[in-house]
Amino acid sequence: MENSDQKDENARIRRLIELDKSALPADGGPRFNRLIFATSPYLLQHAENPVEWYQWGEEAFAKAREENRPIFLSIGYATCHWCHVMAHESFEDRDVAAVLNRHFVPIKVDREERPDIDGQFMAAAQMMTGSGGWPLNVILTPDGKPFFAATYMPKTPRMGMPAVADILERLAEIWRTEPDMVEKNCASVMEALAQLNMTSPGALPGREMRMETLRQLDSMYDPEWGGFGLAPKFPMPHYVSWLLRCWKETGEEQALSMVEHTLRQMRCGGICDQLGFGFHRYSVDRQWLAPHFEKMLYDQALLAIAYLEAFQATGNPFYKTAAEEIFAYVLREMTLPEGGFCSGQDADTEGEEGKYYLWTRAQVTEVLGEGPARIFCRLSDVTERGNFEGKNILRLLLPLETFAEREGIMPELLRADMERWREQLLQARERRIRPLRDEKVLTAWNGLMIAALAKGYAVTGDERYLAAAERGAAFVREKLTTPSGRLMRSFHLGRPAIPAFLEDYAFYLLAFTELYGATAARGHLADAQRFAREMLRLFPDEKSGALFDTGSDTGEPLIRTLTAYDGAVPSGNSVAAMGLIRLGKITGDSDFLRAGEGIVRAFMGKAEKQPAAFLYLFMAHDCLVIPEVELTLVGKPEDQETKAMLRAVGRRFLPGLVLRCFEDNESPRFKVMEGRTTAYLCAEGACRPPVAGVAGLEKLLEGI
Repeated sequence: MENSDQKDENARIRRLIELDKSALPADGGPRFNRLIFATSPYLLQHAENPVEWYQWGEEAFAKAREENRPIFLSIGYATCHWCHVMAHESFEDRDVAAVLNRHFVPIKVDREERPDIDGQFMAAAQMMTGSGGWPLNVILTPDGKPFFAATYMPKTPRMGMPAVADILERLAEIWRTEPDMVEKNCASVMEALAQLNMTSPGALPGREMRMETLRQLDSMYDPEWGGFGLAPKFPMPHYVSWLLRCWKETGEEQALSMVEHTLRQMRCGGICDQLGFGFHRYSVDRQWLAPHFEKMLYDQALLAIAYLEAFQATGNPFYKTAAEEIFAYVLREMTLPEGGFCSGQDADTEGEEGKYYLWTRAQVTEVLGEGPARIFCRLSDVTERGNFEGKNILRLLLPLETFAEREGIMPELLRADMERWREQLLQARERRIRPLRDEKVLTAWNGLMIAALAKGYAVTGDERYLAAAERGAAFVREKLTTPSGRLMRSFHLGRPAIPAFLEDYAFYLLAFTELYGATAARGHLADAQRFAREMLRLFPDEKSGALFDTGSDTGEPLIRTLTAYDGAVPSGNSVAAMGLIRLGKITGDSDFLRAGEGIVRAFMGKAEKQPAAFLYLFMAHDCLVIPEVELTLVGKPEDQETKAMLRAVGRRFLPGLVLRCFEDNESPRFKVMEGRTTAYLCAEGACRPPVAGVAGLEKLLEGI
């Protein structure tokens, strides 16, 4: 590895991408391994390892069968800090590599490209060890069955953990000498996986289940610092979205209180990048101070939606501003020129986690000057001693207004100063070596970001968000869709790869339903219907009514899974159910409604036992049963008056909204009045007289 590459991972990956590979042998030759031909940035990070890595595929499994060797499967992702640690310690070490190459067939997998492989082997690891995480290292038989799993393994013995080479030698010995034990382990894991992936039907829940779910979240809630659980603490935006719906339906003020305190604490904490905006993956402490510094696209999308919904529910501009800051970060840092959105940014630079984001007091003073630095540092918790390993993570110790009052400063002047100082510090930070940006475009995560931007446009009216959402949708349509209409999972280096999974279809469907709700453009509704039908064709489990995670036209690593529990992103089944139910109500297509309800029923037995793990499924259920607010606009979607009426709707939190738009004479039931866009509203069991224009619609909405 070249010395300059050791500091700048972006430069190293660019060098590997631009390398002329035409003369390289199939195994990569003496300088590289087979991963040099991969398109995934994560796999390319390992292309110079002395480990003889294979990509997932028949070539590796055939070699394992032919030589009767077990497979060493290592799963991670490009922005994973502990993946980097294990790579530098072990996979770049020739002695460790020699053990791997001698006894195993090593395979590297990018978990973001292959959630099917990651999901199944993560489940197996959790069954075998009681925990999981990345890097995930699994030992498989040549036919792909797991019999050992571990996460990070140190190169030398540490904290009670043996050295990785010793573990590998022992596993190789077990493979040779104890085949019966290996077979027994495999059989028990496979049986448990089969049980895990069974559906559990149940009746549609009532109010008591909602209150039980609220009690469960309340028991997990941290009343001092906000959020759920202690440490490490994750943002959990789907908790926020469910709590807002619970508050709306029940009037339970505790639900809203948990939302507001959590969102404020996160925005002011070190988990939020106070200079460049956007949120880091999670906090290692309960105070939201010290984050795990990677930034993921899906977190930005889901948190933007949560902040927008909090603004809709409360009218507090703090939450709208927080969402707009997330969008500013995504549009500046995570958007490709062609319109697709990148997957994430690394935690590490120059081999150190978080180095890009940390400050000393002297560095702040050098940029701002002594007087401004004194005020900035008091508000942002910057000290000579530091709040993190001798340096400082920026966070807001007090609300700006409270600090201004304490310091005798006019709040509006302090706000203007803080914005100016933020820009100065951001400009200085951008001269540092930047974290690696994983530039692969994933259909599912792009679907979430498109949905968030569409909602951002609906709430704020900012045309930039609509333009970015439209370009993102077009990117997926043009770059990640085959001529036959089949979605693909990943796009990088000019090539799509891997047939899309259920979550890709479900999240892309969500994008089009949000775009239709924000614009009333019939093209978005047509796209939503088209991809919904394709989703139902590719993924159905006729027996249960649920949807498989992988398509009927693809192979799968072990078993074809059926899942509905939420992880870092919502489950594909739950988002599919929500999209199908919303689409069925908008279009009147009973097939979509039945399919969505079937998914909800298929998993409700499991959801009732662990409600906090199935919140998106409960939100899909809410779409099915909560009282509708049925709004029909009659007019041209491109007219300014229609757009203004859509903005009036977008500013309100209406979980039961069913929005349709017709042009005049398109429906015998709905006509234009006075030559203006006309609104027909039905809610709470009654239909109101139609009204023309924004003012009339505002009055109708105030009454529900």
